[in-house]
Amino acid sequence: MNAVEIETAVSTLASQPFDAAEFPFAFLAAFGNKETTIKRLRKGESNASDLPGGVLQRNNIHIATCESGRVGETLKALRQSPKTAAAKSKFIVATDGETLEAEDLSSGETVTSEYRDFARHFGFFLPLAGISTIKEIKDNPIDVRATGRLNKLYIELLKQNPEWATEARRHDMNHFMARLIFCFFAEDTDIFNGVGLFTRTVEQMSERNSSNTHEVIGTLFRAMNIKIADRAAANLPGWADAFPYVNGGLFSGSADVPRFTRMARTYLLHAGKLSWREINPDIFGSMIQAVAEDDERGALGLHYTSVPNILKVLNPLFLDDLRAQLEAAEDNPRMLLNLRKRMARIRVFDPACGSGNFLVIAYKEMRKIEAEINRRRGEEHLPTEISKKNFRGIELRDFPAEIARLALVIAEYQCDVLYRGRLEAKAAFLPLDQMNWITCGNALRLEWLSICPPTGTGVKLQADDLFSTPLDQAQIDFENQGGETYICGNPPYKGATDQNELQKADLGILFSSITDNWESLDYVSGWFVKFAHYFRGICLAS
Repeated sequence: MNAVEIETAVSTLASQPFDAAEFPFAFLAAFGNKETTIKRLRKGESNASDLPGGVLQRNNIHIATCESGRVGETLKALRQSPKTAAAKSKFIVATDGETLEAEDLSSGETVTSEYRDFARHFGFFLPLAGISTIKEIKDNPIDVRATGRLNKLYIELLKQNPEWATEARRHDMNHFMARLIFCFFAEDTDIFNGVGLFTRTVEQMSERNSSNTHEVIGTLFRAMNIKIADRAAANLPGWADAFPYVNGGLFSGSADVPRFTRMARTYLLHAGKLSWREINPDIFGSMIQAVAEDDERGALGLHYTSVPNILKVLNPLFLDDLRAQLEAAEDNPRMLLNLRKRMARIRVFDPACGSGNFLVIAYKEMRKIEAEINRRRGEEHLPTEISKKNFRGIELRDFPAEIARLALVIAEYQCDVLYRGRLEAKAAFLPLDQMNWITCGNALRLEWLSICPPTGTGVKLQADDLFSTPLDQAQIDFENQGGETYICGNPPYKGATDQNELQKADLGILFSSITDNWESLDYVSGWFVKFAHYFRGICLAS
């Protein structure tokens, strides 16, 4: 089981009536234990517990249920049990169906929760399933829960609308999901007028049998693409007129929506009732990207590079230098201003950006430094000079590219709320900027200079995409001229025997003029060649 499947199973368990005798076995099943393993524990063949109502799984966990109000003393008994130590238990768990307490015996970390809410702490127990716990997921599991809800919705919608799974309509499906994610976030963060406005409107205006759900959502999408001044002539229903003008390309074009089943409508409403203001765009984006990939959906929730690991790349690349300059500036207004101007001209380019987590983390860290500069200069009120248009990416797959754009939009809003306040953030947020700074295409076939050109050189190159058809690549000017460009990311590593025909062809095109002995090279070597071409192009342009 992956993390998303585990969260779903644990949430289901927590929502059901408590059964003291059954709970230990249901808990273990929720974390992926096989039925044969649980049968042996039920029979007592492998249950080494010495406590009433206890179940002990060697090298894993010691669980006990108890009478009402005795959870604390039961947890203490589990901790002091000789069997717990002898069986090398990693966790102990005690519950009476009203409260649940648990302890990680290796770290000493504990969890105390009302029983009905213990699913919120599922990340604490992920090592039980052999999944290394990532701090960000353990501290804030909303990203995994949101991924699970949307995954169910995505699958159900494709069952009802198989044509949306075809190559011709897959982009429409992916764009629809990006629109939904934006609406869920916007209704929980005051971007829309009123908390829960989108979900509440869909729930109230659509039939329970889902017969018109697609029409209601389509009308809302159409409203968000109509300027307020043009609303009177648009003949919108009053319930749709309450939504702001968003546009920015997110709601332009077709407002077509796949048809919903009753179950799909339920999944959408459940997803909308999560607390989307807590979403981490870097974590959520990395997890959700597998939803749209049929061959990757089994690894849902596992496509995540932790923030500490990303910072192992970004810190020595340029962030450490910015922090050192900040420290050296102390409270000197001129030195602080120079640093702020420098950061405003920095460009970050990820030519294998996936859902944009490297770009998002770089943006958030730079905003943190800028906020400290503004604090020292007494200018906390100033809008940011760090433009998201200076964070460029290339991504082969359509859905992650959609999510990367959305993740940067969400990160910008969250940083504005954090450093400038909610009112200022909301006033500056809508309408969205229509410029698109994430390119969907094959990074080994595209000309990088056309996507992240040296500032001021006026490079306007056109390239071909993976299928050798022209890529409609709009040139976007950077905010603030001059400055530094940093290239980062985690491109795919694939050995020679793991590459498909298209990937072999990518390397063949790149290396044909360099060497005949390239066929044993890893796929990632293509990014090094592209960087060499990019660097040479910059030198020639300057």
